[in-house]
Amino acid sequence: MMDKPVLFFAETCPDTAPFVARLQELGVQYEPVEIQSSLGNLKRFLALRDSRAEFEAVKARGSIGIPALLLNNDSLVLDVDKLADIFK
Repeated sequence: MMDKPVLFFAETCPDTAPFVARLQELGVQYEPVEIQSSLGNLKRFLALRDSRAEFEAVKARGSIGIPALLLNNDSLVLDVDKLADIFK
């Protein structure tokens, strides 16, 4: 069981900065997993992405699926606008 949610992201992704800023505003601590700096991190993300139905619509649009926050209950958050509802 994870102690903290895991955030998969890329520093160069334009969606990362607002997602991280919102997590900070909400006081959410997380394990950062930057997928561009490490092949191990990229493989970890791809294993998740390729095994979860939540990413199907993202992949169909030609998007990567980051940032993606994997919660302790094994659910995923891909939309920054849903963070406030989850971390009240």
